[in-house]
Amino acid sequence: MIAYVKGPLAFVGGQHAIIDVCGLGLQVQASPATLSRLPAKGTEVQLFTYLQLSENGQALFGFLTQEEVRLFTLLISVSGIGPKVATAILGTLTPEQIMIAIMAQDATALSKSPGVGKKVAQRIMLELRDKVKTEDAWAGEGGGAAKALALPGTSSAKQDAMDALLALGYGRAEAMQAVLEIADDGMSAETIIKQALKKLARGSL
Repeated sequence: MIAYVKGPLAFVGGQHAIIDVCGLGLQVQASPATLSRLPAKGTEVQLFTYLQLSENGQALFGFLTQEEVRLFTLLISVSGIGPKVATAILGTLTPEQIMIAIMAQDATALSKSPGVGKKVAQRIMLELRDKVKTEDAWAGEGGGAAKALALPGTSSAKQDAMDALLALGYGRAEAMQAVLEIADDGMSAETIIKQALKKLARGSL
C-alpha cells in the first residue's frame, strides 16, 4: 500500500500530476481542485494516496490531506461509486461539507458534484449515514470533520440548538453547519442559538 508520495512536482495536467520520487516520475490522478492548490513546478510536494488495482491496470489517486483519503475510501465503498466520481465529489465539496450533507440527508448539496444525480446522492446518504456517525477511525483527528462526527447524540445543548433552528424554518444542513462552527463544550443551548442566528443572518456560512 502506498500511503503517500513525496518529491519535486514535475508536471501538472488537467487530471493528474507527476511527482519525481527518487528519479522516478509517478503519475497521480487528482481532482482539478486539488491540482489547483499544488505549488509551483520543481517545489517539493506531498500527496496522500489511494492505489486502485483493477483488471485494466492500476491508478494512483492523490489528496492533500489524510481526511480526504478516508472520505474517498468511504465514497468508493458505495455501490456504483467509482474513483472518478468520488474524486469529483471531493473536488466540489470539502470533507466536512460531504459529511454534513450525509448527516443532514441533503441530496441537493451532494448533487452539485459532476456525475452525481439525485438517485446517486440518495444512495450515498443511505449507505454512509451510519458509517459517518460511527467511524471511530476518525476520532481524535481534530478539525471540522471530527467535530461533525461528534454532533449526533453527544451534546443535548447542540441538539436543542439544532431543533430550535429547524423550528425557525432553517434547513437541516445550514442549521447543522452553524451549530458545528459555533458550539464548544460547555456552551448552553441558548448561547449557541443566539450566535448561530447572528451567523445565519449575516449569511457567512
